[in-house]
Amino acid sequence: MKTLSIKGTARKVTGTKDAIDMRKTGMIPCVLYGGKEHTYFAVEEKQFAKLLYTPDAYLVTVAIDGKEFQTIVQEAQFDKVTDQLIHVDFLEAVPGKALTVKIPVVTHGSPVGVKMGGKLQVKLRRLTVKGLVNDIPDHITLEVGHIKLGESILVKDMKNEKLKFLDPANAAILAVRTTREAAPAAAATAAVGAAPTVGAAAPAAGAAAGAPAPAAAAAKKEEKPAAAKK
Repeated sequence: MKTLSIKGTARKVTGTKDAIDMRKTGMIPCVLYGGKEHTYFAVEEKQFAKLLYTPDAYLVTVAIDGKEFQTIVQEAQFDKVTDQLIHVDFLEAVPGKALTVKIPVVTHGSPVGVKMGGKLQVKLRRLTVKGLVNDIPDHITLEVGHIKLGESILVKDMKNEKLKFLDPANAAILAVRTTREAAPAAAATAAVGAAPTVGAAAPAAGAAAGAPAPAAAAAKKEEKPAAAKK
């Protein structure tokens, strides 16, 4: 994972009123947990610009009054009205203990289906994974060059011995959808696949040609009794 460092100051007083006063001075209340004890601290809001407003996942070194902790951002809370950052939870990355992290999805290549006029849709831009901090990558790269019209990559298609993927197994990460431009090409491809072969058409034609023969034979049989009565 990519790394980033921020500096914080331990909070001697906690509570709603203290948090509100803190935000007025440009400080964001935070809490660090996952280790031996919870640590309450505050960080300047401007330090979160690169950490939160990016698709990248970071291993964050948090320095609090001289002590350093290896962490990841577990949750960031924003005001529902103003969308202002109001609180951040950090989870300590304890050696040997698995972490649950959301990491970004990156595509590589140009799908066959897109070249036929289809559209690539990325439905899950981040995947939730669980693993040791040293085994978690910066991002997940998906090769999409082979994806045809109507095909997709599902969470259950992901293979990594060191990571466990926690999103629903049948959830589509990305797919190539048919567009108006791609519809004729898709129909032509389907028609070619459904067309009978020359060898298969010949017996059918032969059977059709021979169909009147039994009827003609039956007619002749009916004529013989009629002639005998005379």
